[in-house]
Amino acid sequence: MIYKKFQDMNLSGLGLGMMRLPVLNGNDGMVDEAAAAELIDYAYKSGINYFDTAWGYHDGNSELVAGKYLSVYPRDSYYLASKFPGYDLSNMGKVEEIFERQLEKCRTGYFDFYLFHNVYEGNIDAYFDPQYGILEYLLKQKENGRIRHLGFSAHGSREVIRHFLEKYGQYMEFCQIQLNYMDWHFQKAGEKVALLQEAGIPVWVMEPLRGGKLAKVSGELAAAMQSMRPQETVPGWAFRFLQSIPGVTMVLSGMSDMEQLKANLVTYETDEPLSREEFDTLVEAADEDTKKGGLPCTACHYCTSHCPKKLSIPELIALYNEHKITGGGFIAPMAVGSMPVEKRPANCIGCRSCERVCPQQIKISEMMADFTSMIGM
Repeated sequence: MIYKKFQDMNLSGLGLGMMRLPVLNGNDGMVDEAAAAELIDYAYKSGINYFDTAWGYHDGNSELVAGKYLSVYPRDSYYLASKFPGYDLSNMGKVEEIFERQLEKCRTGYFDFYLFHNVYEGNIDAYFDPQYGILEYLLKQKENGRIRHLGFSAHGSREVIRHFLEKYGQYMEFCQIQLNYMDWHFQKAGEKVALLQEAGIPVWVMEPLRGGKLAKVSGELAAAMQSMRPQETVPGWAFRFLQSIPGVTMVLSGMSDMEQLKANLVTYETDEPLSREEFDTLVEAADEDTKKGGLPCTACHYCTSHCPKKLSIPELIALYNEHKITGGGFIAPMAVGSMPVEKRPANCIGCRSCERVCPQQIKISEMMADFTSMIGM
């Protein structure tokens, strides 16, 4: 196992994300505890020392499993991370209640790492709202030794991350973002990394394999991988990509079976960053794939001046592409849900005024109807 330096700690380069533990009968709320215990034990004994859980994972059961099966090891032999669940606005006034319960569930007196969970357009103002006192409470817990390192995770835009850093950056020690070669341009992850590098904030990675999408590739990209690094596995390429980015300290993988865990452990026996040619090949191939699956909007904004409902059409097209290309997920519904009701795709009246001025000849009204049917907004 390779290790990364973070302050006075040596963190395993690979961490076990506990959002995708093995489950029973396909029910995400029913963790297969026997299989999970075996997975956690093997990870721990193989050198993984960072375990990441959260209030909402597995319908609240991930923290319980973490507490039950990590507590058998000496507490100073591993690092435990959890998060304040501000993705749900109803939790904002419950920071003390939730934090105390999390310590109980995890059977611990402190968290090594604790995060503002999922900072994005829909909750950033609530995180800042002084009536909730979230930052003040968490800083107090840090002062009392119940939080060792404070950070945040973000699915929001680069601008959201920048705004969060402007307000709370002096207190943040790390930031967890969705980062992989598919999202380098698609989700503007490269720009987010640059922002964090400029701010001197170490990068924690979630979704290194894009929910498993990057575990298998075919066609020209598979051939290119084989020719450049015949010995490397396809998932290995995704991890080597991350090993190539300065500032990346922790890579979390939600490994749900022993086969995935063992394969990833082999990759993390060595640190083998990509060459510039290899890096560019991955990114260019990912860009081509996303272009094939999405609408060719260039964000020229000709459409917006002709929309009687004043919809942010390029932004909605980008979210539509995200949802379509990746086969669903929560990012697009989350982003649309944070918009004022009158700015959502369901408000398109199908007048086609936008289509008359679109240089790409995109059938925007049809996209809006399809998007509305997919996400119900």
